[in-house]
Amino acid sequence: MSLIVNDAVLGDGPGRRRTAARRIANHMAILFGLLAVWELASRMGLIEEILFPRPTAIFESVIRIYFTQGNLWFHLWVTTSQVLAGFALGTFLGILLAIVAGMSETLRRYMKPYVVIIEATPRIAIGPLIIAWFGFGFEAKLVIVTLVCFFPPFVNTLTGMLTTDEDRIQMMRSLGATKGQMLRKVMLPGMVPIVMAGIKLAMASALGGALVAEFISANDGMGVLMNRYTFSLNMPSAFASLLTLTALGFVLYRTMEIIEGKLAFWVNEAELQKVSKRRAAAWSKT
Repeated sequence: MSLIVNDAVLGDGPGRRRTAARRIANHMAILFGLLAVWELASRMGLIEEILFPRPTAIFESVIRIYFTQGNLWFHLWVTTSQVLAGFALGTFLGILLAIVAGMSETLRRYMKPYVVIIEATPRIAIGPLIIAWFGFGFEAKLVIVTLVCFFPPFVNTLTGMLTTDEDRIQMMRSLGATKGQMLRKVMLPGMVPIVMAGIKLAMASALGGALVAEFISANDGMGVLMNRYTFSLNMPSAFASLLTLTALGFVLYRTMEIIEGKLAFWVNEAELQKVSKRRAAAWSKT
């Protein structure tokens, strides 16, 4: 019994694989059950098909917009490029300014109110102004997504720096360490989990920010495509586009979780065991 439990905990044994397979099977059974009820209710006229199309009609639309017409790929690329560019820029600026503010109490005191004001201002309200300033092209949407992605990394990075163990800071100071050395040796390693939490929030918000920008004014992108399908009452294709955005958001967020597991491996038991095994194997060879 203990061997089975240990296998499951370590994440490498058949017990854990069977558990994962069983969970996937349960989720798939629930999903297909809900889809079957939806299909049956639509065919029986219990729900309005023009507003809630049948799952089979949505599947046919997926085949059409992905393969037959193939008009989704360009819009998907436009939205994805906006999301990734705005996420990268907003996260970089948020972490950079948070580190600067964390190292200087004076700068932090003057910077923080303005950051809060920017975050408190609704994006949908300043969207038209940004469009007027930067035009209808890629730049305006990049600015909106950057603003959306800036705040979570900034707050989490600053929180991680300000909550660093004071005893460790004092010890480094007594050894004559510079601010840069304290940042690299003490602050950064300890605040990786909380910074990654902010980065994941930024990634989760980036797609919504890109769609808001496209809804305000755009010629291309998934938001534009969904608007076209909805206004023409092509609801199966609108639902197919929505499922595409859901899948994109899941992939982006899951990617950040995987990166977090690699960077902050000591937080996840399975990743910690894998790293420990690799290091033990490398040590045994020396």
